[in-house]
Amino acid sequence: MKRTRIIYWIVTILFAAVMFGSAIPDLLSQPVALQGFKEMGYPAYLTTFLGAAKMLGVIALFVPGFPRVREWAYAGLIFDLAGATYSVASIGKEFAMWSPMLVFIALGFTSFALYRKLRKSKAIQAQSQGHLAIA
Repeated sequence: MKRTRIIYWIVTILFAAVMFGSAIPDLLSQPVALQGFKEMGYPAYLTTFLGAAKMLGVIALFVPGFPRVREWAYAGLIFDLAGATYSVASIGKEFAMWSPMLVFIALGFTSFALYRKLRKSKAIQAQSQGHLAIA
């Protein structure tokens, strides 16, 4: 289980770094973010909202004791990536422009799957020791 935990933290930190890095230009309404949103036909004010939402999602990935909030954060971050992938692909950008986002989606799903695996093993371990645990 120690190996799983190490892999979980590596994948989760990579996923969080990608999402945090993509949130900064949005949150600060930097020209590169505004131009991308304009190309896709989205309003400029949406960048700030999405940047803040991504920041909160990344923070939620690391806050202990709130498993449901963490699950919602994973969902929101992956929905953001899926929407961004679809948006970039639908305006005719070549595959090389949006294919990296598929890797980031895979990172998110891998992190979430490992999180669930660790949570389940923790619940089983607590149950075998006679403690009440909710998976």
